[in-house]
Amino acid sequence: MSTTSDSSVSFEQTDTRSDEMNSTIEQWIDDLVAEVDDAQASAEFQEWLDVQSRFHDYSHRNTLLIKLQYPDATRVAGYRTWQEEFDRHVKEGEQAIWIWAPIITKQCPECENSPSYHENSDCDYDETPPEEWSKGLVGFKPAPVFDISQTKGEPLPDLETEATGDAGDLVPQLIDAADELGVTVRILPEEEWTHGEARGVCKQRSLIDMQPRVEIRDRENNADLARTLIHEYAHALLHFDVDDDTERSKRELEAEAVAYVVGRYCGLDTSGSAFYLATWESDDPEVVRERLGRISRTAEELIEILKDGSSS
Repeated sequence: MSTTSDSSVSFEQTDTRSDEMNSTIEQWIDDLVAEVDDAQASAEFQEWLDVQSRFHDYSHRNTLLIKLQYPDATRVAGYRTWQEEFDRHVKEGEQAIWIWAPIITKQCPECENSPSYHENSDCDYDETPPEEWSKGLVGFKPAPVFDISQTKGEPLPDLETEATGDAGDLVPQLIDAADELGVTVRILPEEEWTHGEARGVCKQRSLIDMQPRVEIRDRENNADLARTLIHEYAHALLHFDVDDDTERSKRELEAEAVAYVVGRYCGLDTSGSAFYLATWESDDPEVVRERLGRISRTAEELIEILKDGSSS
């Protein structure tokens, strides 16, 4: 699965330029959808899915608790679960993230209390002894969990989503484009990165200044650094004023599809985007094509800015 550079596509200024851009981007989106299908069918993706299935899905209340205590958490599990399921160990000195864990035990068919609470309650149910009662949810108790970044040990299966290739001056060009896009951008070294496993983030600059701020974790791979910049710029252009968690996966699809198109235009191998998108919308890659208009307009805007910047 590899996307080669399309060096013959330059979109020079001609009467047919707009049509050429539209048709090329449509073809690249078709290619991306096909690559996502291939990624989902691969053994690598199936192994990744198997590991992900071992993590619990948390309730909205617990998800909120996790984010409040550890905003950049990506994968959390209990102390023993990390050891027994994943052969990883919580690092010394790490602070637990506290959530509510269900208490499942035998419960009275009438008052629905556990045997110990039932014994001290006013309930007089005695038709069957407690040892014959069915199990059920009787309450919740605080329980500690830890994020994967708080652990060390055997690596989890990873999907190779990084872009590769010769980025040339693309990163400086993208940084220079920030002002025209109305975005503040910072490339942060690893030791200053505070956003967990994320490669980049797009957020509000401050309560007073509503300008989008993009922060990118620095890395040696300039091709992927450029792809991440494009991805976060797409968020700034498309989703900065959208606050709807149900749209999160679709917003990620749009931003990554933009990164795929613009990166491919710039000669990078962006085929890793297929795995990235498969993890967000594993059952429906067609949603990429459904959002083609927004993806195309944003990709074209970024391509135009990069063309103007490189010619000046």
